[in-house]
Amino acid sequence: MSLTVNEAGLALADPKAYADDRLLHDSLALLRRESPVHHVDAPGYNPFWAITKHEDVLEVERNHQLFLNAPRPLLGTAEFDEMNRQRAEQGIALRTLIHMDDPDHRVIRAIGADWFRPRAMRALEPRVKELARRYVDRMADLGGECDFAQEVAVHFPLYVILSLLGLPESDFDRMLKLTQELFGGDDDEFQRGATAEDKLQTLLDFFAYFQELTEARRKNPTDDLASAIANAKVGSGGVTGGDGEPLNDFDTASYYVIIATAGHDTTSATISGGLRALIEHPGQLDRLREKPELMPFAVDEMIRWVTPVKEFMRTATEDYELRGATIREGDAVLLSYPSANRDEDVFDDPFGFDVGRDPNKHLAFGFGVHYCLGAALARLEVRAFFEELLPRLGSVELAGPPVNTATTFVGGLKRLPIRYSVD
Repeated sequence: MSLTVNEAGLALADPKAYADDRLLHDSLALLRRESPVHHVDAPGYNPFWAITKHEDVLEVERNHQLFLNAPRPLLGTAEFDEMNRQRAEQGIALRTLIHMDDPDHRVIRAIGADWFRPRAMRALEPRVKELARRYVDRMADLGGECDFAQEVAVHFPLYVILSLLGLPESDFDRMLKLTQELFGGDDDEFQRGATAEDKLQTLLDFFAYFQELTEARRKNPTDDLASAIANAKVGSGGVTGGDGEPLNDFDTASYYVIIATAGHDTTSATISGGLRALIEHPGQLDRLREKPELMPFAVDEMIRWVTPVKEFMRTATEDYELRGATIREGDAVLLSYPSANRDEDVFDDPFGFDVGRDPNKHLAFGFGVHYCLGAALARLEVRAFFEELLPRLGSVELAGPPVNTATTFVGGLKRLPIRYSVD
């Protein structure tokens, strides 16, 4: 595939490029070689700098006081950026952890932090293993052929995170549909519509649902994460037990949105992509079966391989020199995680799938103050699923072509037809 550097840069703003593994990685490899800090001016988008080297992504992440998440934390069209700006001025915009900078970020992140610490993960592990068993059992019940992405992988982490939140199972399908519309807003199959207004309506539906949940948990608190969020009090010194004020409705709903969506879509993408990698690298599958002690390394390799979060954006608060390029105050930069995770200067054989890769310095969870809150839970879920599946898996092969979601933000396989035997 013959690409110019300019074409490679434009691929970063093309949702369909992320559905084409070869095009995406050819584009990213070219940018790493020839223009690692590359200015992109894509039709329909505000300009940005594409940061594609592992070292440079780390540098921007470390400088979180100079490179801010606000006002443009994600890549969207110019129309969507303007709509978000207007809604932020009105105080009615989505404001999740990925939209925030310190001190708000530090204070709001602390509300849910205890629910994802090692002690909480140990307490949650039996439930995660139980759900993993349920979904491997489901594979057995499906008779040896299924669309693994849609019939298995998408549901297992959904049940885990929504159970943690305390949502009723009767609402799980609704949450799945809204999540697919939110993250698949550029995908013809998942999108509610193609306009910024259509995407906004998905967010408003999330807000409406979670506003009802907040009212219910404040009236009748329960022992779940939803109650912790609904009843958190934020004072001048941070999150407090009794004094201070509750989060406003939009910040509360925003907290739910990031937990409920990112908490399962990224993990389901990793599980689907991880199984595909094992199918396409049968030697690595055999190796993992023979040496199950490699599972923690295999989990991180699956996460690196898939890299479900494709990008975050940052905005420079002053002029900054990076690899000879001058990023001006107010310029936006795009941190390309799939590119950083295939960087030839950091990873031996970066395009090889290695279940024993060690060290594995992938950046799929970000770095620094914005490191993924749910990283430990994601690792637990992926490990639990494959520890349940592999001893019971007799054979597995593709039963049709895998299909990726068209997206510039979060995604992975939306179709993985497989043929298999599971006892």
